[in-house]
Amino acid sequence: MNALLILLIILVVLMLLVARGEGLRNLIGLGLNFIAIFALITLIAWGFNAILVLMILSVIILALAIFMSSDEGEITAIAFKTSLIVVFSLLILVVLVQVIGQFQGFAAEDVDELENLSLSVGLNFSNVAIAVMVISMLGAVAESAMAIAASLSEVIEQDEAMTLLQFRKQREIISQQILGTAVNTLFFGMLGSSIGLILWFVRLDYSLAEILNSKLLMADVATMLLGMLGILFSIWLAGHFVAQNFENKDEKEK
Repeated sequence: MNALLILLIILVVLMLLVARGEGLRNLIGLGLNFIAIFALITLIAWGFNAILVLMILSVIILALAIFMSSDEGEITAIAFKTSLIVVFSLLILVVLVQVIGQFQGFAAEDVDELENLSLSVGLNFSNVAIAVMVISMLGAVAESAMAIAASLSEVIEQDEAMTLLQFRKQREIISQQILGTAVNTLFFGMLGSSIGLILWFVRLDYSLAEILNSKLLMADVATMLLGMLGILFSIWLAGHFVAQNFENKDEKEK
């Protein structure tokens, strides 16, 4: 029994003990998303258009991540709509970043591992890099949209006499809290995954210019920054949709 299997068993047991039925549903959603990611990789490897496959599978992954995590129809609808708008809007920016940064392919640090392997794999690695950046931001975008929609909806339910001004103040406070924690999660995740590479640069006395031109590190940094933009956009947009619903209900009651 290897370490990954042990960690997986611990995760499953704790999710079932803590969340019970909800935990089981989330585990099923996680498993289905794993299948979706595997399907994405397989289809791209078979030569299908990577961008088209990415767009289709992104919708499926977001739907599974959001609708398998909550029963609240209004909240999940807002989160799903927000996530779709954010992801497909940022897809344009991702393509632009890839064209400018040229993060595709392999870096000089990969030479030793690839020395005896053929690089003639017949894939457009620029599209693969775009797919990697988009898939990396899906979880952060969906989580932020769900968090702000659920939090604001809960605030409205707890205070039925809340005014529009009070709602706006609550929205500002909650948005700031979610933004701070979500951005820090992305930052430390990127830092943790890249710390071995950073130590490599330090031990080999890389200059600042060489570090800034490192394809491996800059691809991670670009992915992190795009994820942060996705979080910021999703928090604002989901909050806007909840505010619209609140204003509409308030007008109907009057």
